[in-house]
Amino acid sequence: MTDWTTIQNVVFPLENDPDVLSLYLDAGTWARFGDTETRVSDNAHIDDLISRESIRIGATARVSFASYFNAFPASYWQHWTTVRSIRLNLQTEGAGTLMIYRSTAHGIAQRVESHALAGTMSTSVDLPVVTFGDGGWYWFDIVAGTEPLVLRGGSWATPDEPARTGKVCLGITTFNKPDYCVETLDALAGSGALLGEIDRVFLVDQGNDKVKAQGAYPAVAARLGDQLQVIEQPNLGGSGGFARSMAETLDRPESDFVLLLDDDVKVEPESIFRALQFGRFSRRPVLVGGHMFDLLDRPVLHAFAETVDLKPFVWHSEPHDKVPHDFRFSNLRQTRWMHARMDADYNGWWFCLIPTETLRSVGLSLPAFIKWDDAEYCLRAGAAGFATVSLPGAALWHVSWLDKDDSIDWQAYFHARNRFVAALLHSPFKGGGDLLRDSRIWDIKHLLSMQYYPVALRQQALRDVLSGPAHMHATLPTKLAELRAQAADFREKRVLKSDAETPVTNEGKRVYPIPAGTQQARGPRGLALILFTAQMVARHWLVKPAAANVERPQVELSKRDGVWFRLPYFDSALVSTADGAGKTWYSRDRRQFRRMLRESWRLHREIGRRWPELARQYRDALPEITSVKEWDKTLGR
Repeated sequence: MTDWTTIQNVVFPLENDPDVLSLYLDAGTWARFGDTETRVSDNAHIDDLISRESIRIGATARVSFASYFNAFPASYWQHWTTVRSIRLNLQTEGAGTLMIYRSTAHGIAQRVESHALAGTMSTSVDLPVVTFGDGGWYWFDIVAGTEPLVLRGGSWATPDEPARTGKVCLGITTFNKPDYCVETLDALAGSGALLGEIDRVFLVDQGNDKVKAQGAYPAVAARLGDQLQVIEQPNLGGSGGFARSMAETLDRPESDFVLLLDDDVKVEPESIFRALQFGRFSRRPVLVGGHMFDLLDRPVLHAFAETVDLKPFVWHSEPHDKVPHDFRFSNLRQTRWMHARMDADYNGWWFCLIPTETLRSVGLSLPAFIKWDDAEYCLRAGAAGFATVSLPGAALWHVSWLDKDDSIDWQAYFHARNRFVAALLHSPFKGGGDLLRDSRIWDIKHLLSMQYYPVALRQQALRDVLSGPAHMHATLPTKLAELRAQAADFREKRVLKSDAETPVTNEGKRVYPIPAGTQQARGPRGLALILFTAQMVARHWLVKPAAANVERPQVELSKRDGVWFRLPYFDSALVSTADGAGKTWYSRDRRQFRRMLRESWRLHREIGRRWPELARQYRDALPEITSVKEWDKTLGR
């Protein structure tokens, strides 16, 4: 008799949140008006949910499970795993009809089978996973008869054998986000059968607002028992916290995987189970990433597949013109691009499952503090034969970066330093391809925008890169404090929050209408960009700012309007901060501009000249600086 192993459960939201129902059900009736599909009614509501596994379907209603969390991403399982057959198991009460569908890579739905439902019954349907080469999903619809029908439970299972059977350790790194962490621990403690698949939860607390000090912590810790291990250490950034979880997992022979999770998230526990099962059934060890939804706008998907464009060495979301994506307006059935299998170069470490085989082969995280550690690791793993799969149906909710601008705060250092280090390690192009040119452009944009602090940090980053790889571990515990201390030297870093400290501008507020049919204005391109840059560089180099605009800001701009192709026209400006908490006063400094522009060209020229030598240094040092032995010194483990 064949044993079937569950690889995906049919689940519903953990809490009664109507905003997320569209991620679990597609219960709407749609109509097409011209080229637009519009939802005209809803056939299921949050009150129809009975439990985590059960839902009531109203009389004569039709509910489709062609949704992000309840459809089965067959193309990913066919391409990456040994699974070639699955079984849909459903338990129902009441009369109705079960209809099973599949899609093509182009998003075309095809009906596969239908079955009558009556009374209390279990239904099992076997389905092949052999014709999904470029894309496609399975899902099912249920139509109730003249009386309500109840779906009591459901799962997707396989008769195939997993290549790996070990458990998973979870690695959560936090810095002063204890409330989020306690919520995550509570969700894990209540996750039922999933707990049996978890070896240890390593919560690496690097803040001064301790998780253990939270009022709800003792109760949730008691529920998790020995499965929870809280580790307190100095703030070594995300890479330091995740490296600790990696190292600890390697000491656990029961575990075949470590799953890295950010702290400011809301987890869907079923996603952990799916990622683990996908990793177990993969033909070769793969890194399994989860997608990211917006914690403050929960039906919105922000990351589907992440790639690295190696020529300029920058990361991109794929498909770049389709995300963010709002499932309130277009669910899986209506979103054709989501049916094609999309291969990723890396996955963010908000949710990333890594096999211990990978850790033993390529080492731990780069000592990067934050930024590029996840992308660099996946590139390194990929070069060693460990691909990264961003798995649909595995996701969490993360605080998005829409209300942040980390390119102009202390993180500017890590953006620049780690991007260059990653390129030195992995760029296949002579001299790093277009990286140096692109980095110079970033400096010019900041300088023309009167943003001198990030340029100072970016230049410090390049000096550290030139010093060689030894600086990365050596400065890991101290660099953040140095970067923040430097902010005191720049007036632009003081946020003006009250009317008393916010000066009146000379010319009032300037507003720029958004062009019709666009979400935001675009800057100049092509020849217009070259002329604009030349004109503005000459202005900032030669023209002294007006005295009145030095004494007070010339204009006020919204954050949306305070962009690189508008700020250069002014001597000074008040610009709203990304989070809306206050305003920043940017002021043109001709001497600072000249000095920093010269230094930018000098540093980039020096890195370009020394690129082969530096690449050799960093690549030779990589096995050592990512080793458990070297990390143990930094971690004091």
